[in-house]
Amino acid sequence: MTLAPKQISVVIPARNEAVPLATLLAEVRLLLPAAEIIVVDDGSTDATRAIAAAAGVQVISHPYPKGNGAAIKTGARAATGEIIVFMDGDGQHQAEDIPRLLEKLTAGYDMAVGARVRGSHAGVHRAVANDVFSRFASWMVMQKIEDLTSGFRAVRANKFRQFLYLLPNGFSYPTTITMSFFRAGYGVAYVPIHALERQGRSHIRPLRDGVRFLLIIIKIGTLYSPQKLFLPISASFFLTGICYYAYTYLSSGRFTNMSALMFISAILSFLIGIVSEQISALHYKGIDDPREPGQGG
Repeated sequence: MTLAPKQISVVIPARNEAVPLATLLAEVRLLLPAAEIIVVDDGSTDATRAIAAAAGVQVISHPYPKGNGAAIKTGARAATGEIIVFMDGDGQHQAEDIPRLLEKLTAGYDMAVGARVRGSHAGVHRAVANDVFSRFASWMVMQKIEDLTSGFRAVRANKFRQFLYLLPNGFSYPTTITMSFFRAGYGVAYVPIHALERQGRSHIRPLRDGVRFLLIIIKIGTLYSPQKLFLPISASFFLTGICYYAYTYLSSGRFTNMSALMFISAILSFLIGIVSEQISALHYKGIDDPREPGQGG
C-alpha cells in the first residue's frame, strides 16, 4: 500500500514557538506539498499564530493554554487525513524523518513512533525518566518499548480517535496512547530518530510536573494490565504479614495487629486489582465492533 500525500495530515501543537515554527513548516511543506498541515496554537502570547497563518497552513487557536494533550486532541478532531503525523513545534523533530515513520504504516503497523537515540537533546532528567517509564512499560506489555514519551509519531487516524476520551490534557498523552494501542492489540513500531536541541523555553516544570510523571507509572499499569501491577503489591503485603506473624508467634506466641493489617492490605490490593481490570476492559469494549464508533471520535 502506498500513501498519497493528500491522505496525510500533519498536526503540530505549538505554544510560544514562533522562532522554530517558520522553519519547521517550510520543511514539512517542502517534503509533503499536498498534505494537510494543522498548527494548534495553545494560547500563545507571541507571534506563533501569525507565523503559522503566513505559512498558509490551517491554524486552530485555543483561547488560553490547555496543555499539549488538549492541543493534540483538537488537531486530531480537525484532521481529515487517513494518517496523522504528530510532531512538536519546538524544533526538536525533523521533517526528514517523516517518510521513515510512514514506511512503517505502509508495512502494516497502526502507529510508528520516533524513538530518540542516545545523544538526543532531551535533558538528563528527562532521559532518565523516559528510560524508567519505557522499561516499566516494556515489562507490562512483554515487548520492548524504545521510547514511551516521544511526541513524534504517525498513526492511523480512525484508530487514534478511538482513544481520544482517554487522553489527558497534559504532557502524558504519548504514554496513554501507546499503552492503549498495545492493550487493543494494534501494531506499534519504533523508528530511531535524533532529536535536536529545543529552541525556546520548555513548558515542563520539574517541581510542578514531578508528581504527574510519577503518576504515569500507575497509569501505565492501570491502562494495560492492572493485575500485573496490583498482584505483586498484594503478594508483598501478604509475605510481609506471614514473616511478621512467624516472628511474633515464635518470639511471644501471639498474633499482632500489624500482621492483621498486612493481611488486610494484601486482600484489599488484590480486590482493587480485580476491579481495575474490569474497568480497564470497559475502556476497550466495542473497539472491534463495526456497529459502535470509537468513543473519542
